[in-house]
Amino acid sequence: MSETPKKLTDEATMHDQKLRRGNGGELHQVAEGTTPILTTAQGGPVADDQNSLKIGARGPTVLEDFHFREKIFHFDHERIPERVVHARGYGAHGFFETYESLAKYTRADLFQKAGQRTPAFVRFSTVAGNKGSFDLARDVRGFAVKLYTQEGNWDLVGNNIPVFFIQDAIKFPDIIHAVKQEPDRAFPQAQSAHDNFWDFISLTPESMHMIMWVMSDRAIPRSFRFMEGFGVHTFRFVNNQDESTFVKFHWKPKLGLQSVGWNEAVKINGADPDFHRRDLWESIKSGAFPEWELQVQLFDQEFADNFDFDILDATKIIPEEILPPIPVGRLVLDRMPDNFFAETEQVAFMTQNVPPGIDFSNDPLLQGRNFSYLDTQLKRLGGPNFTHIPINAPKCPFANFQQDGHMAMRNPIGRVNYQPNSWGEGPRESPDKGFRAFADAESGQKVRLRAESFADHYSQARQFYISQTLPEQKHIAAALTFELSKVKTPVIRERVVSHLLNIDDTLAGKVARGLGLKELPSPADAAVPTRHDLAPSPALSIIKKGPQRFEGRKLGILLTDGFDAKLVLTLQKALLAEKATFEIITPTIGGAQASDGSFVEGHQMIDGGPSVLYDAVAVLPSESGMIDLLKESTARDFVADAFAHCKFIAYTAAALPLFEKAGIFEGLDEGVILLAAPKDVASFIELLGNLRIWSREPNVKMK
Repeated sequence: MSETPKKLTDEATMHDQKLRRGNGGELHQVAEGTTPILTTAQGGPVADDQNSLKIGARGPTVLEDFHFREKIFHFDHERIPERVVHARGYGAHGFFETYESLAKYTRADLFQKAGQRTPAFVRFSTVAGNKGSFDLARDVRGFAVKLYTQEGNWDLVGNNIPVFFIQDAIKFPDIIHAVKQEPDRAFPQAQSAHDNFWDFISLTPESMHMIMWVMSDRAIPRSFRFMEGFGVHTFRFVNNQDESTFVKFHWKPKLGLQSVGWNEAVKINGADPDFHRRDLWESIKSGAFPEWELQVQLFDQEFADNFDFDILDATKIIPEEILPPIPVGRLVLDRMPDNFFAETEQVAFMTQNVPPGIDFSNDPLLQGRNFSYLDTQLKRLGGPNFTHIPINAPKCPFANFQQDGHMAMRNPIGRVNYQPNSWGEGPRESPDKGFRAFADAESGQKVRLRAESFADHYSQARQFYISQTLPEQKHIAAALTFELSKVKTPVIRERVVSHLLNIDDTLAGKVARGLGLKELPSPADAAVPTRHDLAPSPALSIIKKGPQRFEGRKLGILLTDGFDAKLVLTLQKALLAEKATFEIITPTIGGAQASDGSFVEGHQMIDGGPSVLYDAVAVLPSESGMIDLLKESTARDFVADAFAHCKFIAYTAAALPLFEKAGIFEGLDEGVILLAAPKDVASFIELLGNLRIWSREPNVKMK
């Protein structure tokens, strides 16, 4: 195929918009008539704002691309002092431990010996919200890992979703501008449910796969501890023989996957905006250290050439059923920072930080991130010496001739600050031990061109959707309907539905009905027809990958004076045996007195401990205590929300009047378990491993 740039003559209609389609299926809005021409800050007209300059359609990004450089440079310097993206974050220290030597594939020192431990710092974050936003936004979660290897820091700067909205880094300022607060009104923040975001999405079909993920329950995780992490891009392992193997990185949580529902997330944000932060803090402080397994997908050039999609396309995955990930090590977080600002806020992650033995692919999104992150840290941390901050400094020996600059904490010692020199002072380069880029042969014309192999925008979006269970599919449809209901411009809603028609007719129909569309629009023009032969991938479903145990979860126990002490003690012991936790909720924070005269302190009062804060609940009042509890609206909300959110509920007979008052008595199902005696606790604990009773959902939610 010739790589000569094509003229943008192939028109594509996105409902109300006339656009032109590029080589890779991306859409271009071209200045015509009186429309002003897009220019650089210097006034130079821009020919292509969708693709960075590369050597060939699939080659590396060219450093001389002044338009991309200026665009990403200005974007990186838009905010001080908080991060432009991933501003709200929380981090912890820990270690990575290698299972077995990977010397066959990589010379990276942390993968050479079984049992080798490497210090680590991990920062979790939301993407769109500001530093003071809430934890349970519907959003991508950053999953950034800094590994302090013996040959320099390795930053694996990933997310909890394995794909991204865009294929080329030149579009990064646009996607983030679109999702952030609208500039004229400065709201909404930490939300994608507004016109600008969906306008951009509706004109960017490459984002459709990512949209399926962020409209799924993956975007509202129950805890950092219960979410996966992904390196997103294709990287390279390079061994001592300079042989390359492509690699994709996956972090798998030991405690399994779990998310919350949307209504639940909204209420959690009101009850505890720091829900994820508090969860991580309490887990580590209690000694229940979160753990993830690092798994890798390894493949060669032949696999890449024969795979259905381009391995350089960050909007695509390699399904685990096609290429099963291999476990190679574990990540354990066992220590919170001594000071949040000094460590979590000042930590600087950069995708270009890799040790010898790990290298980059030509993924244009990765290439742009490598170029961008240095500017980001320079602006945010005030100067070039941010590596002098302890959290960013290597833990291995290091030496160079960098000197001076803002807030320099170390400078070369002695006479020499250059090399080569005659004085026998200072460090020298090492061809044997130093980083060597993989010697990949590159050729091609210097072009702004998207590879045609990037042009399928809907097939994997469809594959993700059909891989979900029925409850998960309903949640995707409900999320899309909610988000688009907040869009004030009807034609934008219709455009999005036109894209959904290329993914799944049933999904598009549900959303259209939810939005009250009188008739379905025509399907969006697709650069490549949607494939219907891709098999479902069970690995993409949260419910199918559930932990089947209650370990690491929390039960909320609602008590009043006169509760059955033996029953509660049996329940508490059973939870601890499951490595689960509990909180006692009482009418007042003081606690409650048991029937045997013993006293238990309350962790929460009923006004401050709603059921959304727990994975399941037990309502164990006394008959006398229930009299006052029935007057408390928050007690009714406690059981009504737990039931509506499909949680398991244990109860004593004294709680039945509260169930009637909350309107759930007539609908009690197998997920509501009577604890008539301590012997009933075991069967309740066994059920908790299912986490939710999804068969209840059709009875508590209309759609």
